[in-house]
Amino acid sequence: MRVVVWLVEGTWQGCLDAAAQILPPDARVTLLHVTPSDVGEVTEAATAGLLGRGFRAHRPIRRFEEVADQEALEILQAAATRLGRENSELVHLRGRVEREVVGAVADGVDLLVVARDGDRSRLGPHSLGHATRFIVDHAPCPVLLVWPDEAPGIESMPPPPHGPHREGP
Repeated sequence: MRVVVWLVEGTWQGCLDAAAQILPPDARVTLLHVTPSDVGEVTEAATAGLLGRGFRAHRPIRRFEEVADQEALEILQAAATRLGRENSELVHLRGRVEREVVGAVADGVDLLVVARDGDRSRLGPHSLGHATRFIVDHAPCPVLLVWPDEAPGIESMPPPPHGPHREGP
């Protein structure tokens, strides 16, 4: 069984804990972190806007990428330690997050584990961020969608719509 666990800052611990409860001992686990490419591009554009186009020659994006790579490595290593499986593969990608994750599971993955990353104060579709919604809708494999911490109670659901209610056919 091949399993990919998508690690996102702020939710990866709950994602791993849920995965650890269900994974068979012989599962091949890939821990995946994706650094969004648009953040570096915005950083570079903002720097050029503030300091002038000539400053682009210094490529401030390189420093951002170094910091992002180090942060990703720390998350991946902490996740591998928390999961406690010696055979975990650590993968760091950079690009459009939702497309990188879907691409990573496109070839023979049996399960993708993702955590809710939107509004976690109540149940419902807003508990999924944009990238997670895309991944859930497009992943070509089964997806385990977990609450990264305790799920809110059913009282957090919106009230039913008002108006006439018909029972039966």
